[in-house]
Amino acid sequence: MILGTKSDAPKTRGPVDSRGYRIFRIVNTVVLIGVVVVTLFPFLNIVARSLSEEAYIITGKVSIVPRGFDLTAYKLLMSDGLFWTNYRNTVVYTVVATLISIVLTTCYAYVLSKPQLKGRGVLVGIALFTMFFSGGLIPNYVLVTSLGMKNTIWAVVVPNAISVFNLLVMKAFFESLPSELEEAAAVDGLNTYGILLRIVLPLSKAIIATMVLFYAVSFWNSWFTAFLYIDQQDLLPVTVYLRNLIAGATSAESAAADADKVQAAATLEAVTIVLTTLPILAVYPFVQRYFVRGVMLGAVKG
Repeated sequence: MILGTKSDAPKTRGPVDSRGYRIFRIVNTVVLIGVVVVTLFPFLNIVARSLSEEAYIITGKVSIVPRGFDLTAYKLLMSDGLFWTNYRNTVVYTVVATLISIVLTTCYAYVLSKPQLKGRGVLVGIALFTMFFSGGLIPNYVLVTSLGMKNTIWAVVVPNAISVFNLLVMKAFFESLPSELEEAAAVDGLNTYGILLRIVLPLSKAIIATMVLFYAVSFWNSWFTAFLYIDQQDLLPVTVYLRNLIAGATSAESAAADADKVQAAATLEAVTIVLTTLPILAVYPFVQRYFVRGVMLGAVKG
């Protein structure tokens, strides 16, 4: 006869109930709060500066709360047609470059993930070599110019189409997929492209979303490539506009040139940074849920 349903065995204290674990949670919480504060403070300071009067910024009285609410810099910047042209260029460059990079990285990583591929070690070695060595600034400039890509979108997109780090992460992810799935698809009559499109890619949404985030942020923030290969103002991305604005605002302030620009010199950079960062902040929450899963699946094979 069973006298009771509960176990009479003594309860053991798990790691959640231990004193050490409670101390760890407290320390972990304090550290993470500190990281959040350190991360958010610069951005909040930029937003506050973009809404403050120049006098308060120069005297260092602006922290995370705007002082002397002023929208002069926003009005000045939004009335500049070149800003919106460069902003549109950045969107186009980022979308096109990200699509090309995802296609090339996925195809290259999928090929490298096959151990039976002849010459696989050579292809991996070529990719790793480019990760540590490059042709140099002048040879790259001569190459891009000789190919007729200067002052075109391809000068921004092609030279940075594949990131070796992203390639290796995606390669490791493909290697972690069960080979039995592809073998079963091959038995059902699918060729290599069918297996990739109908079997592998639907299972790779997390890693693809992560790579899209990596590439999009990289191309959105990039400015030196366009600064090097593009001479026409109407083809430049907004990051180069920001770079020129910082240099121009500093010189305008020191020379006491245009009155409106001098008044907004200390806030123009902050306004441009805020408007440039907003699209990334709007997209990131929708991709962030794939971030940890995609990186971990692509970094650990098992």
